[in-house]
Amino acid sequence: MDLPENMATDPIQIALGNRIRELRKAKGWAQEAFAQQCGMHRGHMGQIERGESNLTLSTLLVIAEKLETTVSGLFEEIA
Repeated sequence: MDLPENMATDPIQIALGNRIRELRKAKGWAQEAFAQQCGMHRGHMGQIERGESNLTLSTLLVIAEKLETTVSGLFEEIA
């Protein structure tokens, strides 16, 4: 069965999205507010957190900065 193109199939993308969601929630931030802090639409942040978006380095850097961690910190406990 073929998955729709927007469905996440890459385990690393899914794990990274889960990690970002976990860190965001640990700070008590709503997804929409966090997306605004990062300069993006809530829908895009939703795609990131569901692992449906293949992030650019610049997006990873912004997310890491707003979560007060490093890019490598985003990947902790993933691989």
